[in-house]
Amino acid sequence: MKVKGTYKRSDIWLAFWLIIPTLIAIGITAFYPLGQTIYDSFFKWSLKPGFEREFLGFQNYINLFQNPRFLSSLWNTIYFTFFSVLIEFLLGLGTALILNADFKLRGLVRAAVLIPWAIPTAVSSQMWKWMYNDQYGVISLMLYNLGILEEGTPILGTPGMAMSAIIAVDVWKTTPFVALLLLAGLQIIPNELYEAARIDGASIWKQFTSITLPVLRPTIGVTLIFRTLDALRVFDIVYIMTQGAVATETLAVYNRSLLMDNIFSPRGLFGYGSALSVVIFLIIGIFTLIYMRSLNIKLD
Repeated sequence: MKVKGTYKRSDIWLAFWLIIPTLIAIGITAFYPLGQTIYDSFFKWSLKPGFEREFLGFQNYINLFQNPRFLSSLWNTIYFTFFSVLIEFLLGLGTALILNADFKLRGLVRAAVLIPWAIPTAVSSQMWKWMYNDQYGVISLMLYNLGILEEGTPILGTPGMAMSAIIAVDVWKTTPFVALLLLAGLQIIPNELYEAARIDGASIWKQFTSITLPVLRPTIGVTLIFRTLDALRVFDIVYIMTQGAVATETLAVYNRSLLMDNIFSPRGLFGYGSALSVVIFLIIGIFTLIYMRSLNIKLD
């Protein structure tokens, strides 16, 4: 018999046995690779046949933070993350507020807004790369006609401009996803709250700051965490459009170069790349904790 606030021992054991397969799957697919990566980061080694491991301790991490290329890719990653997530959140929130309103063909508009997000990243990145082309790209031609660019200016070959172009592509593709998450949060807010606020004479802005934002805070937190985790490990857009050239190399692109281009290198850079993977993991963890603390998100 179940007592209020407690469970029978048999129920607890049943729940334990039911979640064991899931725990095993998570351990095999997540925790084991993570542990192996952390272990590998303390060694100098390569997948080259006959290469013997050499224990280095924290030397890989020390070398990493003394490497200008790592510091540059770290800055590029933070720069990309900050501006892409900020713009996507603001545009996504505005889009969600519009889509939450009652108007004709609302369902059709909601479906149409999701099209950029539904397109595979590799396809959309290549599509935008063609549009940015300095010879036949429609965006280059448009900016030239507006007097913003000189004729023949390579957008993806100009430092500063290339990163801004990549951020624009990410914003175009991911803003619908942000809007979708925020729209889900908006739809659980009872209309009675807004009706009561209107009766009390609250303005639209007052309703937004006193009702919408406070109730939407957990959804905002989840949205920012999802997007920040995604942005901090951005790879495909950057690699397809510039391959990390002209000051656009991010941590994930740099890590790909270390782990894949030097996989059989006699210099033993596999452990160095593993150290970079651990650093990326820690950075993502720190950002997640900051969001959870600042937005007061609880796991229980």
